Amino acid sequence: MEASIREIAESIRNRRLSPVELTKHCLERIEKLNPVLNAFITVTAESALAAARAAESEIQQGNWRGPLHGVPMALKDLIDTAGVATTAGSALFQHRIPAADAEVVRQLRQAGAILLGKQSLHEFAYGGSSIISHFGEVRNPWNPAHIAGGSSGGSASAVAAGMCFAAIGTDTAGSIREPAALCGIVGLKPTYGRVSARGVIPLSPSLDQVGPLTRTASDAALVLQAIADPDAEDKTTANPTVPDFPAVPAKPAGKIRIGVPRKFFYEDLDQEVERAIEKAISTLQDLGGIVHELELPVPTDRTLQSAETYAVHAENIARSPELYQPETLRRIRTGEKITAEEVLRRRRELAELRASIQSVFEEVDVLVTPTTPIPAPTIAELKQNPDLLRTREILLLRNTRPANVWGLPAISAPCGFTRRGLPIGLQIIGAAWREARVLQVAHAFEQATAWHRHRPKISA
Repeated sequence: MEASIREIAESIRNRRLSPVELTKHCLERIEKLNPVLNAFITVTAESALAAARAAESEIQQGNWRGPLHGVPMALKDLIDTAGVATTAGSALFQHRIPAADAEVVRQLRQAGAILLGKQSLHEFAYGGSSIISHFGEVRNPWNPAHIAGGSSGGSASAVAAGMCFAAIGTDTAGSIREPAALCGIVGLKPTYGRVSARGVIPLSPSLDQVGPLTRTASDAALVLQAIADPDAEDKTTANPTVPDFPAVPAKPAGKIRIGVPRKFFYEDLDQEVERAIEKAISTLQDLGGIVHELELPVPTDRTLQSAETYAVHAENIARSPELYQPETLRRIRTGEKITAEEVLRRRRELAELRASIQSVFEEVDVLVTPTTPIPAPTIAELKQNPDLLRTREILLLRNTRPANVWGLPAISAPCGFTRRGLPIGLQIIGAAWREARVLQVAHAFEQATAWHRHRPKISA
């Protein structure tokens, strides 16, 4: 089914479309395509159908909860679900059954979303390829020989392949936006503190964020609206006013000042990526955008992430190191010798970076960059050369990582394809708490192009 959430929501509300039939459609797609893509670890068909029947009954009685009511979605398997395994892609947690839902799951259930199951990921979210996992590698629906990206690879692959209409992923260095770009869909990382991460297995709490993967910017706005309520029990969340995100206009009002930071973000680009991005910038100019070329000091240090990740895993590594994938264990142990004093210093620096970046948005409204410098590599080349794997992942996450450090909202939207048919993503970064502006620009770009309408021709 090609329709967006915004389109199917209206049909569900007017009883022209059945949540039960919609859920069955998605479950059939999962059954057909998951053996090829490995996008799901756990499929909760029985509970999904029960929730769909309940949603249909409520809507028939006039109790429509909103645009996610009766819409099939899924969750990265890092997000706790009461009574359903949350594995983080690891043998360590393969039998872990949480007693309570994560806050984001509670919000989705309250909105009436139908949850189809838990999606594959890079083990413990520590990588950008989703080929390191106890449950096997995730494959790209545009070409299953290529990676889907990571760490939310299963979520991006599933949305692109039509196995669900949206997914919830997590993003510490680009783990929503990078796989969204490689799979030709939309991925939104909100401002740090906008969405609760309570009940999500952490990678680096100072950087982790939760956000949606969807087919369109408009759909991302709908999902963000449902999950953006402040959480008093999550100390990382702030309490800003939540705008009406779905009220995204077809075109931003007035002239949009577009910052293009050539240094760093535009260096060493694949030629096809470069051409697609330059064409995207030209499209934004045609829409009234005013381009400002600028230079930014870009943070690249990963000390804090390494230290926080080790702290999360230290106890389990001491007890059961053999249950981790060897590459994951190696990465986690890079943070072992970082001192508490160094962590405190890096956290102070993080706060300073997040305060100082705000001045950039006195000059521009958004920053525009390639989401990834290169298209999706093949699984074979990365598995055959472990040294190349980490090098490629760091390159793929190079342009997305800074927004996590800055704590800024950022979205990836489809902006083209390589000659071999692999998607290319455009990243739009906004000022803190200005997700609405980021969504406006992404939506306007979508309306002027057709990239988001392309679908992979994947078959079993």
